[in-house]
Formats: sequence, structure tokens, C-alpha cells
Amino acid sequence: MSGREAAATAVQLVGGLALAPFLPGLVQHWKARLQGRRGPTPLQPYRELRRLWRKSSVDVEGAGIVYRLAPALTAGSVAVAVLLVPVAAGSPDLGVGRDALVLAGLLALARFAVAAASWEVANGFALMGASRDLTIAVFVEAALVLALAVAALVSGSTDLVAMVAGTSGTQAWTDPALALGAVAFALVVVAETGRQPVDNPDTHLELTMIHEGPLLEYAGRDLALLHWAAAVRHWLVLVLAAQVFLPHPTDPWVQLALLPVVLAVLCAGLALTETLVAKMRILLAPRLLAVAALVALLGVVAWLVETG
Repeated sequence: MSGREAAATAVQLVGGLALAPFLPGLVQHWKARLQGRRGPTPLQPYRELRRLWRKSSVDVEGAGIVYRLAPALTAGSVAVAVLLVPVAAGSPDLGVGRDALVLAGLLALARFAVAAASWEVANGFALMGASRDLTIAVFVEAALVLALAVAALVSGSTDLVAMVAGTSGTQAWTDPALALGAVAFALVVVAETGRQPVDNPDTHLELTMIHEGPLLEYAGRDLALLHWAAAVRHWLVLVLAAQVFLPHPTDPWVQLALLPVVLAVLCAGLALTETLVAKMRILLAPRLLAVAALVALLGVVAWLVETG
């Protein structure tokens, strides 16, 4: 393994598995500052995870194997996704491949596991959150697949490393299709991270919860695993946004050096969006994400027309 591959692997594993909770913490910190509050430090998610991990799990009366396995399955799915998403064009294969469709499948599996657990325990508020999450997921996954399809067409491969390399430099960004895919993926980022206007991560009202609703019956280490998985989703989609759907240099060393800066800027963008945009009505969120899917589809059509 070359030095470049070793560095990319280290950033990918340490960033995705250990530093991921720092990203939602940074968003919450900057959101508080933008609103004139002191707010928590960016390390607050680590404190929450430590507090939850020290507590024992609680099994709901009557819950079965689906409820018990859901946290581990969710955390395992996003952990494999971390091995899948490269941080630079020189990232080596870590044994799980690099196919973009596999990534979409892993994210869908994690979402399905939590929703299935909600149906098993039959908590009314958890069921409402799960049903809303699955309704939105139909449009999120369509927009995600179509946005990745645009990047795959531009780069000529569904391999994520090839997509990072194929969208680097300035030549790829002369194609309007990639810009349309980037717009669609921006809305995917908002939805996958549970941010406004799609969801409100600060709400404690059960009637309005989406991503947090299905977690109401969990506690202790199970809840810690689910919160960690939600933080890793931030890492996955923000790394993809930085290395595929934003202009980036061709040199892998420069990509690695700029990645922390770009991630910080994207976190600031999420904080600013949450400050300026209110949460929309639940029935309007699917329409917004349907627009994202249509924009990505327009990107596919634009590429097909341009290439003849």
C-alpha cells in the first residue's frame, strides 16, 4: 500500500467511525451562534454517546428479535458504508467494493431496520415517525440514486473512486448535468441529515418528530448506536458532496488536505439553512424532494442530449 493509499484509508476510517459525531455537533454549535445563543460545544455529541453507553439497554415488553437487532443492524450498515465511501481519488478498496448503488442499499437497509422495530413495538408516536420517515425516504432515495447516476454518467462508472476522479478538475464542471445533480444532492443532504426544512433535529414534540420518532422506545447502548449511526450519515453524505458534487482538485493529496475545510463549510451551510428556513409542513416535504429527483432526472437527460 502506497503512502497516499495509507493516508486515504486512515482519513476514511478515523473520520467515518470516530470523528463523525463532530459534524452534527459543529452544525448545532454554529446554529446556536447564528441565533445569538452560546449553545453546546461541537463535542457535545460525544458526551451524549458516553452518557448513553454507560447505561444499560431496556427491552420493551413484548418486543421480539426485530426490535433487539435493529440498533446493531443500523450501526453495522452505516459502518460498512464508511468502508464504501472514498475520501479521495486514491482511496484503496477495503473489501466491500465501491459501487454507488450498494451505498444506496446500505442506507435504505439502516432506515428499514429502525422502521421495522417501530412497527414491532407498536408505539403510536414511533409509528408516526417511522411512517413519515418512510414516506420521505421514497423521494430521498429516488433523488439520491438519480444524483449518483448523473455523476456516474459524467465519470463513466458507478465506482465511487472513479466518480471522485471523474468529477475532479474544471473540465467536468463545464457539463450542466453535473450542476443539476449537485442541486439535487444538496436537498438529499438536508433530508438524510434530518435538517430543516425537512425535519427539525431540536424538536421534542412527539407529534412533529420524523427521524427521532422511531427512537422513542430505545435507551442506553441501543440508543447510543442509533445516534452514532445518525452522525455517520452526516459523514457519508457530506463527504460525497465534497468529493463528487462540488468542484475539487485532481490531486488526491490536495483532496485530502482540503476535505476538513470543505466539511466545515458544509456544516456551516447546514447551520445557516436551519437558521434562515423554517420547517415545512410534513405533506410539503415529499414535494420538495420530488423536485430534487426531477432536477436530477433533468441532469440525466441533459447528459444524454449533450452526448448525442
